[in-house]
Amino acid sequence: MTNAQSFRNYSNEFLNIGVDAAALGMSKAVVATTNNVNSTYWNPAGLVGIEDYQGSLMHASYFAGIANYNHAAFAMPINKESALGISVIRFGVDDILNTTELIDNDGNIDFNRISLFSAADYAFNVSYARNLIFKDVKFGVNAKVVRRIIGDFASSWGFGFDAGIQFERNNWHFGLMVRDITTTFNTWAINETEFDKIKNAIPGQNQELPETTELTKPKIQLGVAKEWRIGRFFNLLSEVNLNVRFEQTNDIFSSELGSIDPAIGFQLDYDRLVYLRLGVGNFQYQTEFDNSKNLTLQPNFGLGFNYRGIQVDYALTNIGSVGNALFSNIFSITFDYSFFRR
Repeated sequence: MTNAQSFRNYSNEFLNIGVDAAALGMSKAVVATTNNVNSTYWNPAGLVGIEDYQGSLMHASYFAGIANYNHAAFAMPINKESALGISVIRFGVDDILNTTELIDNDGNIDFNRISLFSAADYAFNVSYARNLIFKDVKFGVNAKVVRRIIGDFASSWGFGFDAGIQFERNNWHFGLMVRDITTTFNTWAINETEFDKIKNAIPGQNQELPETTELTKPKIQLGVAKEWRIGRFFNLLSEVNLNVRFEQTNDIFSSELGSIDPAIGFQLDYDRLVYLRLGVGNFQYQTEFDNSKNLTLQPNFGLGFNYRGIQVDYALTNIGSVGNALFSNIFSITFDYSFFRR
């Protein structure tokens, strides 16, 4: 019974938001074609595609600026056959009012007793990738540490692994990414002193400490992509991804065994200098007030510019990927040191 309660369908969900405006503009349909420093997140096998030092930065606001989402990554080739990458993600809400001591023991309200705290999630990735002995096959693995902190109330440590494969032949690309392949284990430490301050706030609720362990189920992403040369200067890339969860959800394809959420992305570039991106994903059945269900989807749009080893990307997307939340303007920047060695 304890093990069943430890499995969480939506554990460490901040790791599913995604990174890099270029990928978000294509509705995250990049598992088969990612080939730069941001492969540390999308598919570590793609790190084999880098030729020199690369770095990337991204910042996004969540819920109209209430939360901040940041990503930084660095990658480098070890030799012609392998590469190494590291990355860090932070998703946090800062300056939250702590009103647990607003009313003193005599029933008086004292605003001086209000304090501030942060709720923040961190993920630290170390990635390794290499070419396999089979022609055009690349393999990569992530080792990740997850740190979650809720003020002085609770904190946790988590550990897990991701693994990915890419295969390329005749301008066709195939990718497989398995997240939390061994399940990701989180263990929580709860401050019982702080818990005692709130457990009687609502009679009959919060009387027991919450569970202190949770396991994140594996998730699978499959990708197929094709590149076309259009004239002398234009290139078109299209990719389809299938995102598989082992649980029943509102995804367009869902059963008791699992669910599948497809994503489709397109990228048109002019001589690898200017990029236009479109994507559609997050196909969900939304239940209305009359219990009828409507199929909803999320469109995405992106632009990119690459000049002298610096690529700036923009995406108009809903990083929340839920409901009718407003779309956000996402910017990211990628540095490629190989340009400066020419």
